[in-house]
Amino acid sequence: MPVEPVRIAGAVVDVAVPEWSMAGVGLAGFAGRAATDIELRVVPYPAATIFLDFGDGWLVDTEGGAQQRGSAVVGLGAARVTGRAREAELMQVRLSPVVAHAVLGPPEGAPVAALDEVWGRDAERLRERLRVAPGWDARFAIVRAELLRRGAAGSRVDPEVAFAWRRIVVSQGRIRVDALAGEVGWSRKRLWARCKAQLGVTPKQAAQLVRFDNAAHRLAAGDSPAVVSAESGYADQSHLSRAAVSFTGLTPATLATAPWLSVDDVAWAGRPYAPAG
Repeated sequence: MPVEPVRIAGAVVDVAVPEWSMAGVGLAGFAGRAATDIELRVVPYPAATIFLDFGDGWLVDTEGGAQQRGSAVVGLGAARVTGRAREAELMQVRLSPVVAHAVLGPPEGAPVAALDEVWGRDAERLRERLRVAPGWDARFAIVRAELLRRGAAGSRVDPEVAFAWRRIVVSQGRIRVDALAGEVGWSRKRLWARCKAQLGVTPKQAAQLVRFDNAAHRLAAGDSPAVVSAESGYADQSHLSRAAVSFTGLTPATLATAPWLSVDDVAWAGRPYAPAG
């Protein structure tokens, strides 16, 4: 199992990833200590995320004011969420919205929710198994089995909705979303309503999120805003800037150095959670 130290917001954090993969799912483990609290602003991305916390982590919805200590679920593309910890030990499980529908149930709309509210007593039983597991390999195996069990028992999104999500992801959010309804054989109103109910976003919102995710990672990789805006489907740099501020409250220049993105090349290489699942 690969483990690599990464500097995040001035602290060194060990990042572990499993040697296997699952369609529409990404898993990574994080462990590290800092002299003071590390505070990270979440950069929205096209996945729902389960945070399985074994340390002293908090998640804060800075817009709504809700605070959640311990294990939690962060919804698809949640904005204005901040994570905080001093002794970090946690696993992130990122799920494409197609997989999340089966594993977590239909989206509820809250940016942050306690895992206990979603999975009930199963959440605490899972945490206890993970706490006594001998290492990250064992933890990843436990979570994989839980995801497979819940995925098999959970309800699936409509094939048309899954198709629309795949098309949006493959196009990096640059598809003409009005044409999607014709491709799946539904009216625009029906596709919009079903996507909203089953994924938590309309096709237009999904495309905006996927396009922004691609642009944010290109900025973090060192591409200039001019190049990113031209090659990511934005009309111009001001269009990219408005999207960055809308999603994160940051300018493209500040977003390029956001600590949240500094770990992605290690933890989420290829962003495996984004495909259809």
